[in-house]
Amino acid sequence: MGDWFVGCDMLGGGSIRPHYNLNAWKEAMSLVKAVHEFTETLLPSEKYGLVAQMRRAGVSIPSNIAEGAARTSAKEFAQFLSIAKGSLSELETQSLITRDLGYATAVDELLAKASKVSRLLSGLRKSISK
Repeated sequence: MGDWFVGCDMLGGGSIRPHYNLNAWKEAMSLVKAVHEFTETLLPSEKYGLVAQMRRAGVSIPSNIAEGAARTSAKEFAQFLSIAKGSLSELETQSLITRDLGYATAVDELLAKASKVSRLLSGLRKSISK
């Protein structure tokens, strides 16, 4: 499978959860929390608009990393990492929209976290493609 699979945590019953030890997954989980905190500051009228979209995109990132890591081939894993990267791009765009519409000005921290996750996803994809 590749080096990304070595030393993975075990969860009850011997089920291997390889994504638990992936830095990309860990940082993506941290990003989800940051997205929820950020969207709490947005206008209540955006609850079903940008807030919902940003939260869905944010949750999609670690979810796709986890699903890909559970697949049996590196090719499948790489596909799910691509999907995670697409969701990350959506989230970055939505963050910029909130800034451009004047709903929020403090998007820099969120974008910095997103950029870190993007780098980790790219590195992980290269790692499993070897």
